[in-house]
Amino acid sequence: MKWSFPLLALLCVPLLFNSVPLEILRLKTFDALIETPIPSGHFTILNITEEDLNEEGGYPLPRQRLAEIHQDIIDAGAYGVGWVMLFPHPDRLGGDAEFALELSKSASVIAMPEIDNGIYPKTVGTVIKGPIVSLPKAQGFLQNIDILKESANQGAISAPVDVDNLVRQIPLLQQTDSGWVASFGTEVLKILGGGQTYQIVTNQNGIEQIRVRGIPPTSTDSLGRKWISWVDTPQITLDELHKAESTFVFVGFTAKGISPQLATPSGLLEPHKIQAALAESMLIDSPMIPDYRLVVELGLLCLSGLLTALVITYSSVTLGVVLVGVLFALIAYFGQYLIGINYLIDVTWSLISMVLISTQQFWLNFRTQYKLRQQIKKQFEHYLDPRQVAQLAKNPELLKLGGDRRRCTFLFTDVRGFTSLSEKLEPEEVTEIMNKALTIQSDAVKKHGGMVDKYIGDAMMAIFNAPIDLPNHEEKAVLTALDIIEDMKEADLGIQIGIGINTGEAVVGNMGSETRFDYSAIGDCVNLAARLESATKEAGKNLLIGESTIGKITIPVEVLMPIRVKGKEKAVNIYTPIGPYI
Repeated sequence: MKWSFPLLALLCVPLLFNSVPLEILRLKTFDALIETPIPSGHFTILNITEEDLNEEGGYPLPRQRLAEIHQDIIDAGAYGVGWVMLFPHPDRLGGDAEFALELSKSASVIAMPEIDNGIYPKTVGTVIKGPIVSLPKAQGFLQNIDILKESANQGAISAPVDVDNLVRQIPLLQQTDSGWVASFGTEVLKILGGGQTYQIVTNQNGIEQIRVRGIPPTSTDSLGRKWISWVDTPQITLDELHKAESTFVFVGFTAKGISPQLATPSGLLEPHKIQAALAESMLIDSPMIPDYRLVVELGLLCLSGLLTALVITYSSVTLGVVLVGVLFALIAYFGQYLIGINYLIDVTWSLISMVLISTQQFWLNFRTQYKLRQQIKKQFEHYLDPRQVAQLAKNPELLKLGGDRRRCTFLFTDVRGFTSLSEKLEPEEVTEIMNKALTIQSDAVKKHGGMVDKYIGDAMMAIFNAPIDLPNHEEKAVLTALDIIEDMKEADLGIQIGIGINTGEAVVGNMGSETRFDYSAIGDCVNLAARLESATKEAGKNLLIGESTIGKITIPVEVLMPIRVKGKEKAVNIYTPIGPYI
């Protein structure tokens, strides 16, 4: 869990600094999820096609012919005409006067592109409601000839691109040294609404809304830009002017090589189609990026990341995968819902971060489990049957660290004659004999499913029914003792052995300090098993069994005289198996 915080902090950096790859990912997500709205019905696009130019005698069309087209559009019942074309030079054929006359008769807008020339048109009045804001200023505009710009309104056409070089957001107004210049689409709506000025609503971050008479306020980002909805506005040709009735017509060339095509999420579009989409976007409920976007995205990233880390850390693998999957789906649905209601807040980075944090946590959990399994294997491989070690490694929960109260059978052994043997032989020979004796003992313990707990010099302690369950552990402990006695006799090592067995409840687990511990057992029943082993000399038997073990075994036993042991007020009943090795 502790490693999730540095990773989460690192994942916040691209969001805080709005890295280019993350911004591209965000924009592509918006492109994929924003639904295309229905056209407002107030606009029509007139495309002057390659075929039209062929019929008209080629490009450029004479201004007199443009005047005729303008008149035909108005006669068809259109509200007005927006010529998304440039007229910076007089017509060589002298048709400027006729074109200017037709422009003056109806609501007309002509285009002026933004260029770096330091020339600005005359600005109209604006009313600013809120604090005064200062935005990046336009660099200048290419002006139309005087006779045309005096007969029609001018609208700025600019197509700033996002980091992936696609046009998505267009400023509704652009600031100059002397005031504000309206975009082409904004100017169209102003003249259709009969307005003369714009109202700009500002806040501490910049522009908040732009209001034009006759239409609802249009929300923008702090730079006054509107997110464009790429509406499928009806398109016509010169042969279909009758379809322009009761609409405002945006006119432009689609013939190859005349108008530039700009890259948008909907493909390559000519300027007049982009300006039509801008006007449509101001009339319909189109998307917007709220000023608090970063706060929401950052909050979602931190919340989802922390929840993911918590779930994986404190849940099983299966439950963790399920819960993280549910959380992932909820975050994804929430992000899609926000975009669906036109709030452009992206959760893609939160989802990617969840995957990264999940991967890290699963890896750390796996590494922890692997280390635990290796620790268990190392701790028990010399004391348990390999099958038991594999079972513990597969399911470490079977080994409760810190101690667990459970009923077990305890077996203690001690070699007889070790002292005299040490006096007769060299240390190396004694060591070899003791290793053989202890090997015989440990092999017998493993054979019957017990665990060698520890070696104490020439003695051994074994536990049956811990750390994993062992059915009939009482009888298996006795069978282990009988095998040890028989195998020691066959080995003819010149030593004897005494064994004590007792059953009872004890605390079994890892005992010791935080830095050094050992798996063992603590309890009165353990002490009694050790006392019984010591009493084998007095009783003259190789094996003594406590009364709590006898009731669970089928091996025939004989009752011996009770003995007194240290720590017990009453004499203890003892038993020994009936057989040739006892």
